[in-house]
Amino acid sequence: MWWWRSSGAVEAGAWGERRVRRYLRLRGYRIVAENYRCPAGEVDLIARRGGVLCFVEVKTRRGDGYGSPLEAVTATKRTRLRRAAAHYLMGRRLPRVCRFDVAAVHLHPRTGRARVEYVANAFTGDE
Repeated sequence: MWWWRSSGAVEAGAWGERRVRRYLRLRGYRIVAENYRCPAGEVDLIARRGGVLCFVEVKTRRGDGYGSPLEAVTATKRTRLRRAAAHYLMGRRLPRVCRFDVAAVHLHPRTGRARVEYVANAFTGDE
């Protein structure tokens, strides 16, 4: 993909989120919310499959210079995700199971090829 060489982090992040939406849909998930924002924070994707509601943090990286995308989900970020998830659930019918997943989109720095690494239950709601 020729445009990766000139696009910024915001564009790469949005592209990564689109890639993960497609990845999830192909695996039977239904996307119920995208970029859910509230005073507590933001959740990139909220997806459902069966009775499981997944709060998904998407990290996109070009190369390894900034560390693993999974390492980028810090304790502070996990706390914000938990709070945003709690806000989302207020006033809604509670699903049987909720979980926090992390999707890491690895982009090859020269070719632009992407690989999605998906970690279900990447962290718990009560750490």
